[in-house]
Amino acid sequence: MGNENPLRELPSVDSLLAAGRLQALADEHGRDLVLEAARNTLARAREEIKAGFEPGDLVGRIEAELEQLLAPRLRRVINATGVVVHTNLGRATLSEEALARVHEIGRGYSNLEYDLEAGTRGSRQDHLGALLRALTGAEAALVVNNNAAAVLLVLAAVAEGREVVVSRGELVEIGDGFRIPDVLVRSGARLVEVGTTNRTRLDDYERAVGPETAAILRVHQSNFRIVGFTEQTGLRELAKLADRQGVVLVDDLGSGVLGELGDEPPVRRSLEAGAHLVTFSGDKLLGGPQAGIVVGRADLVERARRHPLQRALRPDKLTLAALEGTLTLYRRGGAPPALRMLSEPAGSVRARAEQLAGLTDGSVEKTVARAGGGALPLAEIESYACALEEGLAAPLRSAEPPVVGIVRDGLLLLDCRTISDDEVEEVAAAVKACRSQ
Repeated sequence: MGNENPLRELPSVDSLLAAGRLQALADEHGRDLVLEAARNTLARAREEIKAGFEPGDLVGRIEAELEQLLAPRLRRVINATGVVVHTNLGRATLSEEALARVHEIGRGYSNLEYDLEAGTRGSRQDHLGALLRALTGAEAALVVNNNAAAVLLVLAAVAEGREVVVSRGELVEIGDGFRIPDVLVRSGARLVEVGTTNRTRLDDYERAVGPETAAILRVHQSNFRIVGFTEQTGLRELAKLADRQGVVLVDDLGSGVLGELGDEPPVRRSLEAGAHLVTFSGDKLLGGPQAGIVVGRADLVERARRHPLQRALRPDKLTLAALEGTLTLYRRGGAPPALRMLSEPAGSVRARAEQLAGLTDGSVEKTVARAGGGALPLAEIESYACALEEGLAAPLRSAEPPVVGIVRDGLLLLDCRTISDDEVEEVAAAVKACRSQ
């Protein structure tokens, strides 16, 4: 008897699937999915038996495994980091206006590429043109799926096979290992570096511009600043040089803002300074969905629209719907959640932190919030957090919904600048649940 193999006591997959509870699940979700859950569970049970443990209720474990297989991987998260435009947590949260447009367009058919007046094929690029022209002062506008795509498309349209002049101090890495020089090369243009990391003068550009030059590219230093012994050429000076030489001036703003916000240059100001094309993101300080926006001179925007890459980089209907809702909010004098979070008075944030601390037996700590998304890297925004025991950090990330905070000096800080009033009780309930485990 002592030599019997305990693995033989495990039931077969077929016998498990014949169980009434699992058979009902197979009828509901399909046999293949329940079969996968059963095989995964039995594989773990075998390892547990080999290690000397009892596998327990196999049918219950298969049910739990099935729930995991069906659970969504992309989940809502409560951002308690104090980083408003948090790239890892989905960047800007959408306004109710944007969400309403997504729901309206996503629930049925739309005139995405149909001209209702003429009864003929239309262009998806027509829907946001008027809004973007009104908000930026541009002659024309184009939307693609992110700002890197916008830069890629613009350079391919105006400089493929020719030279693009860029300051060495602006050859930035834009996140996840992607670098401006790499994007530029993929466009088919040839990079010409000028100046030094900390100083690039107008005459550096003048010496570099020649018969093969198609464009001058200025890249906003979104996620860093160079301070001290520095010199940069102003956009107006570059615009005059570009006009004299007959080349295109492209201003990549990165985050992109429509109004005044710290040292972030507004889109309208770049155009007024003489930039021929301006590119910026939709999901950073603009506060909309992931998108890349190109605005500027009508003939150049049309060249980008006609380029074959435009079709590969174009946005879908839900992106356009969310962006339309966001831009309409601006047009009506409103502001998206990201800008409201950044501008909320510190006293209101502290009151929320005190409320959360009272519900969780925590304490209030003064903190510094950040804009995030590569924007306003030097800005320190006064904020307040509910401080809890460090051991809650991992359990809260597994809560429903997950709560992501910051661990610092032996404490878990839940920064309330990025926690909304509606989320305070949710966070408190998650803390209570984690402590009771």
